[in-house]
Amino acid sequence: MKSRTLLFIAAAAAVTVFAVEVPVIHWKTGDRSRPLPPKVTPASTPGGAPSDAVVLFDGHDLSAWQQKDGSAPKWQVHDGYFQVTPDSGDLVTKQPFGDAQIHVEWASPSPTRGSDQEPGNSGVYLMSLYEIQVLDSYKNKTYPDGQAAAIYCQYPPEVNACRPPGEWQTYDVIFHGARWANGKLTRLASVTLLHNGVLVQDNVHPTGPTDYMKRPPYEPGPDKAPLLLQDHGQPVRYRNIWIRELDKYESKWGE
Repeated sequence: MKSRTLLFIAAAAAVTVFAVEVPVIHWKTGDRSRPLPPKVTPASTPGGAPSDAVVLFDGHDLSAWQQKDGSAPKWQVHDGYFQVTPDSGDLVTKQPFGDAQIHVEWASPSPTRGSDQEPGNSGVYLMSLYEIQVLDSYKNKTYPDGQAAAIYCQYPPEVNACRPPGEWQTYDVIFHGARWANGKLTRLASVTLLHNGVLVQDNVHPTGPTDYMKRPPYEPGPDKAPLLLQDHGQPVRYRNIWIRELDKYESKWGE
């Protein structure tokens, strides 16, 4: 998408200049020759996968997944959900993804055990790099950027929207990955997250990959990588996971 820069100058004692990127749309308003958006059929039930989604778990098997080392999944499939097998290792998708809309449903064990970072600990890693924390944070207290719906060790959620242990919870994510050109970072990654329908991360920009008590810098990498679910030694449950790839819509259909 091409854009032009407009300069807005504040008429005050001290002149301040703000550079704002304004999109350039090359179509007349109401132009009927402009390409129409593609048709997508929404799900018949809330939280269901729309017609253009890649379904990663439909309640039956883990055929879209593998262990991080490439071996067959060791996590357990039960009646409509699958569950972390503690100490078996992280699970990753066979297919890589980049810019995406992601729907994940999860539930911490009930009753949970321990406190702080122990009860119900897992994580959803976008492109295997940026962790959205999964944790029992209903009443369990931990450091703010380590509770459920945090961008781990970077951004706490704006509010705590957790349900009690054992109840199903939803993460709905809009993710855009970092971009590189000639070894230089040209776009930061961005994450918008709704936790149980509540906006908790509003277009935040990770400072780089997430890590325990660290903030690693961005490093050049591919535009797509697997989605990762973390084994943190707790039998956390997952179900109804799907992804809509947004890369194919980046042309904005005729701008």
